[in-house]
Amino acid sequence: MKRLASNIDVNSETFRKNYHSMTALVEDLDKELDRAMNERSGKALARQKESGKLPASQKMELLLDKNTPFLEIAPLAAKDMYDGKIHKAGVILGIGVVEGRECIISINDATIKGGSIYPMGVKKSLRSQTIAMENRLPVISLMDSAGAYLPMQSEIFPDLDDGGRVFYNQAMMSKMGIPQIVGVMGLCTAGGAYGVAMCDEIVHVKDHGAIFLAGPPLVKAATGEEVTADELGGPALHCSESGVSDYYAENDAHAIQIIRHITKNLPGPEKAQLTTVPPKPPFYDPSEIYGIVSPDLSKPYDIREVIARIVDDSRFLEFKEMYGPTLVTGWAYIHGYPVGILGNNGILFSDSAQKATQFIQLCDKRKIPLVFLQNINGFIVGRTYERGGITKDGHKMVNAVSTCTVPKFTVIVGASFGAGNYAMCGRAYSPRFLWMWPNAQIGVMGGPQAADVLVTITNDQRGRLGQPPMTEEEIEFIKNPVIENALKEGNAYYSTANLWDDGIIDPAKTRDILGLSISAALNAPIRDDVHGFGVFRM
Repeated sequence: MKRLASNIDVNSETFRKNYHSMTALVEDLDKELDRAMNERSGKALARQKESGKLPASQKMELLLDKNTPFLEIAPLAAKDMYDGKIHKAGVILGIGVVEGRECIISINDATIKGGSIYPMGVKKSLRSQTIAMENRLPVISLMDSAGAYLPMQSEIFPDLDDGGRVFYNQAMMSKMGIPQIVGVMGLCTAGGAYGVAMCDEIVHVKDHGAIFLAGPPLVKAATGEEVTADELGGPALHCSESGVSDYYAENDAHAIQIIRHITKNLPGPEKAQLTTVPPKPPFYDPSEIYGIVSPDLSKPYDIREVIARIVDDSRFLEFKEMYGPTLVTGWAYIHGYPVGILGNNGILFSDSAQKATQFIQLCDKRKIPLVFLQNINGFIVGRTYERGGITKDGHKMVNAVSTCTVPKFTVIVGASFGAGNYAMCGRAYSPRFLWMWPNAQIGVMGGPQAADVLVTITNDQRGRLGQPPMTEEEIEFIKNPVIENALKEGNAYYSTANLWDDGIIDPAKTRDILGLSISAALNAPIRDDVHGFGVFRM
């Protein structure tokens, strides 16, 4: 592979302006991440200290192997939702190393509404289970939950993708042989009790850990029986009488020590094998991405400049360089792992879609993971292009993205609009992980384009009724709310709050995030039991 040549002038005014803009976005991101981790009410913190429980962050520190990375998932879930204080949707979630083993780790934060489960908390739990099943990762949960937030029970309880699905997935993970280990560090009530009981091994903490289908107030209301939480579902009862729990822990730290011993006792992982090479940092400084990418998504840049600052030694073997130029495809290494990269350099035409389809087939046959770098407004439209078969060529690309069996990873580095989101492996196309840059925008189409479409439709309707076209004032009255709403709902923070992605990341850290993502994915075999693709319309 030859090293990519960079044409970026790091001393230019454009570079400096872009760098300043992206730096501001990253600084805002860091502030939001810090707020989500640390902003808690004094009352909640005092209550936690009085209870003798460890803070969620300290539990994490004790659980993880020293000096190992933690790949946090959806750290800004539920941002600005509910009362604006349900940080991380009440759960710290991510992939970390425990006794040398990559695991999905979930920790309830009882300083947020006592660990009550909100709708986005359910969605986050389901996402964690999807990650565990797709990547065959053991699951470690540190539970302390008051159960469902009852005022929103209709959004938590009954549907296919609501709370009951969590327990269904637990049963399926057990069938798949995915270990599930739980530490009971607080109240685990109703659904929380089922979630604990369906795990393989349960560590139960003295004094403040309790498991029951109904807590003392409900028991009294239903039966008249007066009983304490410890009498009803404490560790002495469940370890010695009911048999629900398996290990008795003196405190949180002891429970975490037991969980580490259990994890160490698991059979060693047999990770999928790729033809790796010794990793090398990029030849170009990854922080230069700040100066390459404009805050104005309408201003193009060469995606090769980004690739050069992500891949090992900035080396890239480009596939069909002269054909379908609006899509860059080729092979590289990221932290020593081989990858096939697809990056947008404009909208998708028939030739770029055909190139993508062929490239995806090659990577799938060779069991090379795919990385999609999304900056796409969609497919080309118009009579000439429809006559040329853009619809069937787009179908081929979407088919290939959907049915390939190798792990897929997506980073939205700019625009992600319409069918371009689909073709470049958006959330609906099951990438193992999907990350966003803070400048990214997502939607059916951009705000100005959506507003123009609405104006055209309205004027066409008026024309059919014999009415004159709208005045400039009327046009602005229609366009402004559409543009404002698109900016709000297309914003990266809106996306990540709703778990449309796995997190907003610092562009300069993209390479490391992808390396950790690929490593986690290799805990599952790269499927070879399903061969071929669907029917390609010719």
